[in-house]
Amino acid sequence: MLQRKFRLGLIVNPFSGIGGAVALKGSDGREVREQALAAGAQPLAGSKTHTSLAQITQNLDALSIITASGDLGQNVAQKCVQDVQVVYQAEHPQTEAEDTIQAVQSIMAAGVDLLVFAGGDGTARNVCSVFDNRCPVLGIPTGCKIHSGVFAISAKAAGQVIQLMLNGELVSAMYGEVKDIDEQQFREGRVVAKLYGEMMIPEALQYVQAVKMGGKESDELVLADLAAEVEEMMQDYPEHLFVMGSGSTVDFVANELGCANTLLGVDVVKDFVNIARDVTASELLELVKETPTKLIITLIGGQGHVFGRGNQQLSPEVIRTIGRENIIIIATKQKLHALNQRPLVCDTSDPTLDEALSGVIEITTGYRDKVFYRLGVDYAC
Repeated sequence: MLQRKFRLGLIVNPFSGIGGAVALKGSDGREVREQALAAGAQPLAGSKTHTSLAQITQNLDALSIITASGDLGQNVAQKCVQDVQVVYQAEHPQTEAEDTIQAVQSIMAAGVDLLVFAGGDGTARNVCSVFDNRCPVLGIPTGCKIHSGVFAISAKAAGQVIQLMLNGELVSAMYGEVKDIDEQQFREGRVVAKLYGEMMIPEALQYVQAVKMGGKESDELVLADLAAEVEEMMQDYPEHLFVMGSGSTVDFVANELGCANTLLGVDVVKDFVNIARDVTASELLELVKETPTKLIITLIGGQGHVFGRGNQQLSPEVIRTIGRENIIIIATKQKLHALNQRPLVCDTSDPTLDEALSGVIEITTGYRDKVFYRLGVDYAC
């Protein structure tokens, strides 16, 4: 079986942190960078990025890096990985914030599973200004100022998280704050930080709730947690339809919410009321055409199929109409662990749609508890 490559977006702020060693307390602005270089400061962002990528020692053939030209990412990427695609060309060697912003936009347009950037809080601000959280993001700390919660604890740690995701292991999904301080006031001894937004980041998986002794999940507690998460979602989107896919996990959730459910069929709920039971593909398409919709679906245990096994009512037309961003996959972590890092499988009978759905996706594993996992394509060799 051939699997889609993991697409890693990479952007490096080559002058990040250059002012630190010469006591300039930052590197924002061309004048500061020129002053730092004149004082003998050496750019270190590239070498720290290399430290991160050097941690990726497994499955390198399954990794593709999508990046920007030269020191913005291409140079360091080509030292570590064979498959490197450059999607943004900087016009000048002395790059500016606008280069970071345009590079991020180009990389995101190309489609990536994880966006990694090397820089400090200023770079995080630039990324956040155009980032839409369609995939997770992770910062390699190379700047003078690291007040944001979107960075790994070290360059090495960032590489280890990338390796976990490349391996298909579970990592938690969370949101980190993007903060930055006024460099001029910082040089005068005052720390004035401002919040600029949040970005979705991966974090090493921790079992922090719904567990028994030995660190194993309690199915009963986890399923109740999943029901609580879906209940809150329905409360937040009372005008949406909720298409409830087949399977025992969705059946448990529906029953917890007081909605009668067809175990081996597909039902439609709106504001906690069943409006259609055991629908056909054509009936479902007519419903979702007219109203914004979210799809609650689980995977087949042991096999990992999300589409194409027991839920053919979810036709390619229905799935396209609902949209990937409105697909909510629910599963226990034990169910995901049982796949032994194999990706989830799409088999919609539409290869173009299967490819569009593939990549890293959020899996809801409890109440306000999500992980990232790969949704793959089942290609016959």
